[in-house]
Amino acid sequence: MNDQTSQPPYVYDGLDPVPEPKSTIAEVSDAVKGAAHRVSDAIESGRKPGMPLSIIANIAREAPLGSLLVAFLLGVAVARRR
Repeated sequence: MNDQTSQPPYVYDGLDPVPEPKSTIAEVSDAVKGAAHRVSDAIESGRKPGMPLSIIANIAREAPLGSLLVAFLLGVAVARRR
């Protein structure tokens, strides 16, 4: 007789092997990497021509002292509120 016919067939329960649990540090690291990736994507989309970051960068390039004055005045206004 054939040796394979005398052995019972393999039983499959339909369950996948249990994945090893990730450490807390690995989970936090993955979350931070995902957040950083989303932020960098948002910044890159904002730098496209005609988008707000592109407009602000062009204004700052053309009039750096005026931009610095506006930033200073906004900082003073925010600081006085608190």
